[in-house]
Amino acid sequence: MSDVKPFITLGIESSCDETGIGLYHSEKGLIGHQLFSQVDIHSEYGGVVPELASRDHIQRALPLIKSVLADAEITLNDISAIAYTAGPGLAGALLVGSAVAKSLAWSLKIPSLGVHHMEGHLLAPLLEEKVPNFPFVALLVSGGHTMLIDVEAIGKYKILGESLDDAVGEAFDKTAKILGLGYPGGPALAKLAKQGNLGAFTFPRPMTDRPGLDFSFSGLKTFARNMFAKHPEKKADIAKAFEVAATSTLMIKCRRALEQTHRATLVVAGGVSANLSLRQELDAMGLKQGIQVFYPRQEFCTDNGAMIALAGHFRLSQGQKTAGGEITIQPRWSLEDLEAV
Repeated sequence: MSDVKPFITLGIESSCDETGIGLYHSEKGLIGHQLFSQVDIHSEYGGVVPELASRDHIQRALPLIKSVLADAEITLNDISAIAYTAGPGLAGALLVGSAVAKSLAWSLKIPSLGVHHMEGHLLAPLLEEKVPNFPFVALLVSGGHTMLIDVEAIGKYKILGESLDDAVGEAFDKTAKILGLGYPGGPALAKLAKQGNLGAFTFPRPMTDRPGLDFSFSGLKTFARNMFAKHPEKKADIAKAFEVAATSTLMIKCRRALEQTHRATLVVAGGVSANLSLRQELDAMGLKQGIQVFYPRQEFCTDNGAMIALAGHFRLSQGQKTAGGEITIQPRWSLEDLEAV
């Protein structure tokens, strides 16, 4: 029996409107995670209020950590390191996670590491039983980001294309608001789209008629607004047409990226990766093109602490140096600036 103490990483996610805690064990993998969503807090405002988000993270972080530790039947003294989301995200929300992580790490005399939020999403499919092998192309789709990345290894990222205006998740939310569906809009729009008639309207596939891998979804949202003004009684059909156009656009760009890089594996992550229409589009493309497509499970598509614990574990286990005790964040942070491990 080995006397080597397992390496357990505590992950803290607080970049926006969800407080997530995760525990990653060097031998057992993910051993615990919990999430508190602030949807009810922000719903009456129709979007995230940064100050309210920060205040709620303060209230939730420590109780969630205690609860996750109790469920995993370990104590703070069993923790080997702490990973926290350092950016991108809302500055106030990031500061809460950083302050909690740094304070705990200092008191326990263990290292702490700031993790890139989007790297967490990118690596989330590695929490599954069947995992992708490097290298691969990644499509990261969320409320704040839409980007295609060539992934050679952890930390070796090349951004192939990104949104020039609204991220696709943002476009889903704004279109849902136009249709009067409330907040959060993306899931509500996808639910309504199931009732729509395919082909009732044809929406454009933005920027697919020209070379390149960048995205633009602002015009698609405006097209939906104009169509709704003309046909207010066709709400479900408009939702369907918007969803089909958005997901088809993402599929077309993914196919181009795979052809351009000669990769045979696609990883899809971020909140919008939970959309079933998108998964169907990409799975059909993968089957036709001989491409393997990987997603995180539904609960790990949106922000969560498990992906931060995993990303931190990978980096710490490869010997990445940790910073001092300063509370540091990077609200704006490019994936291409990350250190390779």
